[in-house]
Amino acid sequence: MNNELNRLSQKKDLLQTLTQLITEQRNPNSTNIDQLSALEIVQLMNKEDQTVPLAIQKVLPQVALAVERIVSVFQKGGRLVYIGAGTSGRLGVLDASECPPTFGVSNEMVRGIIAGGERALRYPIEGAEDNTQAGADDLKQIQFCDKDILVGIAASGRTPYVIGALQYAKALGAMTVSVASNPNSAMAQIADIAIDTVVGEEVLTGSSRLKSGTAQKLVLNMLTTASMILIGKCYQNLMVDVQASNQKLVARAIRIVMQATDCTKEQAETTLELASNNAKLAIMMILANVDKATAEQLLAQQKGHLRRTLESE
Repeated sequence: MNNELNRLSQKKDLLQTLTQLITEQRNPNSTNIDQLSALEIVQLMNKEDQTVPLAIQKVLPQVALAVERIVSVFQKGGRLVYIGAGTSGRLGVLDASECPPTFGVSNEMVRGIIAGGERALRYPIEGAEDNTQAGADDLKQIQFCDKDILVGIAASGRTPYVIGALQYAKALGAMTVSVASNPNSAMAQIADIAIDTVVGEEVLTGSSRLKSGTAQKLVLNMLTTASMILIGKCYQNLMVDVQASNQKLVARAIRIVMQATDCTKEQAETTLELASNNAKLAIMMILANVDKATAEQLLAQQKGHLRRTLESE
């Protein structure tokens, strides 16, 4: 009897909570969306989507602060860990998985965790997001520690799984960041840095994979890309640490070397071969007119920052 009363009480509390969330409100611009043509629907969606970058613009100082903290963690050998459920978790896993080929970093440097595990990437795992303890347990599984930084992602800002993870990370003394689409959320109350991308009501009421998901994708892209740039993973606006792991990326590495040095295709290919397909190293060899060993030594002195290395010569 008591269990049933508790369940009904929790259900009532949740319903009350949802009525207060911006992401759960009805959008007055789309109340007649079920009467529109295909073109009119996508035009309406496109118009609503245009508000997302403006919402992010308002929290750029918080995003920049998070980037600075991530860079500090990287420089001390720590990891960036994303955690979320559903769409939020999938976006975190996506952003993390794209870092190794883009920036030549290890698979461990940026990690993405989703409630329910790997299967949840493709299939909904019922109840996974409601398990507060599971958030902490999943961090323990990867030996999360105070050297790491945790970014909790949830449009509502109240997902129990993410809150559990943030509380665990906080207790360890790790830096924590929240990314939510509702202001003053439960997650924001825990995190050291709160990034509240308040994008307003969704075109389809409560479907936070839409504007909220787009905002999350943009913010996560900023966090990793800006952090990688600051630790020397690019030269000018070129991905000089790209891993040439397939034919397209081999061709891209050749183009990067050519664009950075104005050399010929033949020289780029030859130098890349000497540099073991390392575009940054090849660029250094060409621009400084040094051999591979010397280029490696000079880059190591500047912790892999190509521009700093060239300017120090």
